[in-house]
Amino acid sequence: MQQQTISKPRDLAPGPDQDWRHAFQDLPREHGFERLRVEGRIPEDLVGTLYRNGPALFELFGRRYGHWFDGDGAVSAVRFGPHGVEGAIQLVQSAELQEERRAGRPLYSVYGTPMPGNFLRRALPKGKNAANTSVFIWQDRLFALYEADKPTELAPEDLSTLGTTDLDGVVPHSFSAHPHRVPERRATYNFGVRYGRTTELDLFELTDQGGARRLATLPLGRATMIHDFMATPRHLIFFAPPIQMQTMRYLLGQATVSESLEWQPSLGTEVLIVPIDRPQEVTRFVVDPFFQWHFANAFERDEEIVVDLVRYPDFASNRWLGEAPTGHPTGELNGTFQRAVISGRTVRFEQIAEAPCEFPRIAPSHEGQSYRYAYVHSQLDGDQGGLFRGLSRVDVESGRSTTVALGVSQYPSEPIFVPRPSAATEDDGYLLTLVYDAVEHQSHVAVLDAQDLERGPLARAWFDHHIPFTFHGVWAS
Repeated sequence: MQQQTISKPRDLAPGPDQDWRHAFQDLPREHGFERLRVEGRIPEDLVGTLYRNGPALFELFGRRYGHWFDGDGAVSAVRFGPHGVEGAIQLVQSAELQEERRAGRPLYSVYGTPMPGNFLRRALPKGKNAANTSVFIWQDRLFALYEADKPTELAPEDLSTLGTTDLDGVVPHSFSAHPHRVPERRATYNFGVRYGRTTELDLFELTDQGGARRLATLPLGRATMIHDFMATPRHLIFFAPPIQMQTMRYLLGQATVSESLEWQPSLGTEVLIVPIDRPQEVTRFVVDPFFQWHFANAFERDEEIVVDLVRYPDFASNRWLGEAPTGHPTGELNGTFQRAVISGRTVRFEQIAEAPCEFPRIAPSHEGQSYRYAYVHSQLDGDQGGLFRGLSRVDVESGRSTTVALGVSQYPSEPIFVPRPSAATEDDGYLLTLVYDAVEHQSHVAVLDAQDLERGPLARAWFDHHIPFTFHGVWAS
C-alpha cells in the first residue's frame, strides 16, 4: 500500500484557467550570463551549473508548430558560486533555423509539423534538427540533443552554437536525447534509430577518458519509436513499443512523423536485452503492450534485471503532448511509476507509486545499481488534464511518497538531484527544478533539500522573464 503526504507551503488550489498555457509563448529574449535575483539563501556548498533544454520558439514566420516536440530549442544555464547566481539562455542556432531565417520562410518538416508547400514539395520531406530535448556533457563538451538527428555542440562558457557533430564519424544518423552513464564502467551509453528499408538500432559507447565508438547495429523488427532505454554494468535494455510507422504516408507528405506513428497493440512490446561486451548476442522476446517515455534506473539482482519506469497503457500521451501548447490538450498524462522485473523471457510489473508522474531522476552515484530514492514530477489533485504542479520523493523500497507543491500557479520541471560534496547517504543533497510562475510570468530555479521536501524551497533564483517549459537538464559540478 502506497502512502502519500502532502506539504502545503502555499495554496494548493488548481491554477486558474490553465494558466500554465502562457509559458508556451516564444522566449522573449536571449542573453549571456546575468546576475539573478535570489530569494532565500543559496547553500554555500552548491557550486556548479544547471543546464536545461526545451522548445523555445513555437512558430516561425507565421507558421505555428504542430507539436510541443517541434519548437526550436534553447539551452539555459544557471551558475551557482561564491559570488552569487548567474543565468544565461540562448537559442540553438541550428543550420536549418539559420537557413529559414535567411530565406524568410519555413523550409523544413518537424515531428508534428508537415513540410511547407504544396503536395509535390511535401514529398520526401526534409527534417529539421530542433536540438530541443536534452543536454549532455562529455569530457567537458556540452551538447544539445534531439533524438532524430546528430548532437549539436555548444560552447559551455556562453552557450553559442558550434554546430552538429558525428563524434568523429561514430554517429551515422541519430543520437538519442537520453544517454545513460554507467559509473562502474566509467562510460556513457546511447543509441540511435535509423529508418529505411529495414529499421536499425545503433548502439554507442563514450568512455570518460577515451573516445566514442559504435558498439553494434541491430535490426529492429518494425519501424517503431524508441525514446529512452536503460543501462546496467552488463546490459543495455530496450522496450520497443507496438508502434508501427507508416513510412510511405510520411515520405509522400500525407502525414507528419507524429501522425504516421500508429499504435498496434496486437504486436506487443518487444524486449531487447543487449550484453554490452557481446552486443550481437541480444535476447529478444515480446510481452503484452505498453508504452514508456522515460526510465528512472535499472540494476541486476541475482538472475533478474530490474527496470524502473513511467509506464503508460498506450500511446495516447503523444496526442496530449502535441496539443499542450494550445493550452487545451485532450485527455491526460496517465503514466505511473512502476517496476519491471525481467526474469528469463518474462516481465512482471509492480506498482511503485500510484499518482501520475513523469521525468523520474535518481542520484547519479546509484545509476545502474540498486537504489532507494527516486524524484519525479508528479500530479496533484486539480491537475487533471493540465501540467503537473508537484514534486515527489519516492522510496522505491517501501512505496512511500512525499509530495510537495511550490504554489498555486507554480509549475516545476524535471527535478535534478545534486549531491552535497560531503554526502554520506544516497539522498544527501539538493533538488533543483526550473519553475514557471504563471502569476509573475517569470521563471526561476528552486533549490530544495532532497531529504526535507516538506520545508519547501531553500532559495529561488529568478530570471526577469519566462522560459518556456523545458524537458531535460544536467548538473555540472
